[in-house]
Amino acid sequence: MSTATLIFFAIAFGAVFFMRLFKMGTLLAFLLTGILAGQHVLGLFELSGTWNFLGDLGIMFLWFNIGLQINMQRLWQLRRTIFGLGASQVLMVATMLFPILVGVTAWTLLGTIMMALILAMSSTSEDLQILIDRNQLQTNMGRQTFSILLFQDLLSIPLLAMLPIMAGKSINLGASAIDILVMSVGLIVGVIIVSKFLINPLMRLVAKLQSQEAFVLAIMVNIAVWAVILHLMGLPSALGAFLAGMLMSETVYRHQVTASVEPYAMLFLSFFFIVLGMGINLPFLIDYWKIVLIGCFGLVAIKFFALYIVARVRHVSGREASLMSLILAQGGEFGLLILQTMKTNGISAVPPEHQEILIAIIIVSIMMTPILLLIYDTLLKHGVLFSGKSNKKLSETNLEATPTVVICGFGRMGQIIAQMLSSENISYVAIDTNVDEVIMARESGYNVIYGESRKKAILLAAGLKPRKTRAVVIALNDASVASDIVHTLNSIAPRMKIFARAHNLKVSKELLNMGVKSATPEIIESSFIIGSNLMESLGLSKTKINTLMDFLRADGYANVKKPIDTK
Repeated sequence: MSTATLIFFAIAFGAVFFMRLFKMGTLLAFLLTGILAGQHVLGLFELSGTWNFLGDLGIMFLWFNIGLQINMQRLWQLRRTIFGLGASQVLMVATMLFPILVGVTAWTLLGTIMMALILAMSSTSEDLQILIDRNQLQTNMGRQTFSILLFQDLLSIPLLAMLPIMAGKSINLGASAIDILVMSVGLIVGVIIVSKFLINPLMRLVAKLQSQEAFVLAIMVNIAVWAVILHLMGLPSALGAFLAGMLMSETVYRHQVTASVEPYAMLFLSFFFIVLGMGINLPFLIDYWKIVLIGCFGLVAIKFFALYIVARVRHVSGREASLMSLILAQGGEFGLLILQTMKTNGISAVPPEHQEILIAIIIVSIMMTPILLLIYDTLLKHGVLFSGKSNKKLSETNLEATPTVVICGFGRMGQIIAQMLSSENISYVAIDTNVDEVIMARESGYNVIYGESRKKAILLAAGLKPRKTRAVVIALNDASVASDIVHTLNSIAPRMKIFARAHNLKVSKELLNMGVKSATPEIIESSFIIGSNLMESLGLSKTKINTLMDFLRADGYANVKKPIDTK
């Protein structure tokens, strides 16, 4: 390993460590790593074909993750908040930015509209992490902030459709608007059709292999295929990755896809931000540092003011409106992606030097957010801004429906338990890896998702939440899998009540020792049922039979003799 590589990893580790120490996004740490390792500072590496390839992979994975969030069912459930608050926020910010951009630039009309809209968008990764770190994702303010971010993700469809038009395919604004509308609607309709008749059957075949490696490779092939198809059509490859994410979001495998690509996505995203940092023209930006700072503070101030007005009009309290506006006041990764995509595809509706300045403004605004929140919290603590206790009341409508019970495994036992819960209107979600059973169960009206119950990401995606989900049922007959699920559940919610199926008494005791509330040995209980029916037919009273059963079940079946070992 070369000295340059060692120094590079040391810089990356130090940047991530200090960014997280000050509660700032790790992606910014990789951006800083790229700047320091680039040709303008330490000169460890130059932007070569390999680095550009890794950066392109990062762009595609980020587009894929954004597309994965555009799920039609989810959008419909939150439609009022998304298309009310979210649309109002973007419209207000873009309306305030548009005349300013017209006054200070000589961009084309379409380019000005595009830049006003992308500057209205915020950093989804940073804002969600902030809400999670502050334990406010499930508050009313958190729900409204999330809805705005979701609308911004949805807005990415027409913004992506604008890219080929900005490349010179149309110069008439009316015709461009029609092109964007047709492309956006066609994209959504095409996603629904292709997901149902092509992606779902293909992923069903892959899922039957029960191979994690095959599943991940299928996802990557899907991204690559659509990226190539759209590239051959003259459209950005990133749009193909975005389309691949949307296709996956409409399948029953969405949760498993999210869990499977999460580690790889972060790896490739880090490459994108490293390459972005290496490509920043520092001497140029140093010459224009005043413009960058003025632009950054201007962007944050305008977005804060616009967001605060929209929130107050929708009857959000002053305290929550100010916090929500501060969290969303920065630029976002989407803007960086659009500008980088324009750069790599030679789209010059906005001059290249202006693209460099806009990238710097967005990056600095993202870095400012944790600092501004720290100042806000300090002023709040000393009673300078608001007085009284903060409103942390949980939203009545969760971002995802929180099930009362989570069922791991949906064989015959899981189905019976689900039927029992449904009869009493108790909400549940079941998870299973048998794709045929999942599809048939969903068609029969059961709430089942495809996924591996041992994975923390799957359980969280299914809606499991500490203190809100009441119990988990492990209806699987594989002892090792059941043990893994218990370990995962203990890491998420140590006090969760777990009811497990056990093949025999040995497995039952092992699960009970792990903290499971009830681990029923099915062989023993089946024997009890048959034995009870037998003794009743032989004339024994039900009282005697029940007394015997209570005796045998006492102290974790302590009175049941160990089975004879014939080996």
